[in-house]
Amino acid sequence: QVQPVESGGGQVQAGGSLRLSCAVSGNSNGISTVAWYRQTPGEQRDLVATIMGESTNYAESAKGRFTISRDNANTVSLQMNSLKPEDTAVYYCNVLWFGMHYWGKGTLVTVSS
Repeated sequence: QVQPVESGGGQVQAGGSLRLSCAVSGNSNGISTVAWYRQTPGEQRDLVATIMGESTNYAESAKGRFTISRDNANTVSLQMNSLKPEDTAVYYCNVLWFGMHYWGKGTLVTVSS
């Protein structure tokens, strides 16, 4: 089993930047896909970005502003630039490991106007 732990959330002004990290504890061997999701109260949890091997994909709302990358063998980051108030949400890391999905507890991002 693996356990993702998110960090890096906080409060920023519109136009600012944050860098979120997903640290994966346990046996990280065999992880093929890491994804960032976000969720606001009363809304569904939406996919923001994924990294699968060398390939990355982004939601339309994140494209051009967010970048997902591997920092090391156990950490995946989400660099968020030009933040907007509508980016305010709890951001979750999801790890696919041998066909099983593992979720972190989330980190809160608040963007103020």
